[in-house]
Amino acid sequence: MQPDSTDWNIINRLSENYAPNSVVAREMGLSEGAIRQRIKKLQDAGILKIKALRNPEILENQQLALLGVNVAESKLLDQKAQEIAELEGVISVAIVSGRYDLIVEILVASNKGLIQFLTKTLSTIKGISKTETFVMLKTHNKWL
Repeated sequence: MQPDSTDWNIINRLSENYAPNSVVAREMGLSEGAIRQRIKKLQDAGILKIKALRNPEILENQQLALLGVNVAESKLLDQKAQEIAELEGVISVAIVSGRYDLIVEILVASNKGLIQFLTKTLSTIKGISKTETFVMLKTHNKWL
């Protein structure tokens, strides 16, 4: 499924700031039912996901970090990215160009949680040749 211009207008509107379907419908000159149906269609197609986001700066006893990960065999990039994405604490995984093969974003319980993730959780994934951890000390305009 490819979103049409109306779908993109809905996606862009909801990306700016959440609003009830009735408000989006009124702004776009459509019925609330039409908006609801289009949102459901976008969600069912895996194009749109609506969820509450929180500011990591207010999360107590939690640590946000990025991991640069190198995979032993390039042909396993997608498989390893999927395996890592399923681990507890992982927010996202991206296959990237440059120094690392993958960038992994994690949210764990403080420094002990970070150590636990690196030594017990991530270590269950075979085929990782190297990691480097970047602890986020402060973020701006970051939402989880």
